[in-house]
Amino acid sequence: MLPRRRNGSRPISRDAERLLDLLNTLGGTTFRQLLWQKASPLDLTYAQSQVLFYVDEHPGCHMGDVAKAFSVTLPAVTHIVDRLEEKQFVQRSADVADRRAYVLELTRRGAEIARDLKAARMEGLERVVGRMTPSQRGQAVEGLEALVEAALAGPRRSPR
Repeated sequence: MLPRRRNGSRPISRDAERLLDLLNTLGGTTFRQLLWQKASPLDLTYAQSQVLFYVDEHPGCHMGDVAKAFSVTLPAVTHIVDRLEEKQFVQRSADVADRRAYVLELTRRGAEIARDLKAARMEGLERVVGRMTPSQRGQAVEGLEALVEAALAGPRRSPR
């Protein structure tokens, strides 16, 4: 069977493979390294930092909200939140509207760390995009927006 083609051009699989390679390369670049330099001494994993950012942006969220946002199981979120609580970055408390549920908020220290990590992440990303022309930046944003839109559209049935 031949690979599917987009509008008679290159095979989709080649584009997908190239895109995956580019995203993996981007993941190891300057801005990710700067974030890691700040997070590593705090013994903070990448997943923990992402949950920290989410709770910072959604104070009072439920653990189920976090699980849904990252497409992971509730036990996985519970494990991450347990570690963040041990480090005194997150506070978990009973939801007054539903005592079976917990809401999450950052502690003062957690908020400071989230702010510092976000600043490091932004500093690194600005360094990277600062090397691009305004036109290249616009194209990158448009391309990533299209990629996210396609991903959020859900799976499409492949032709038989």
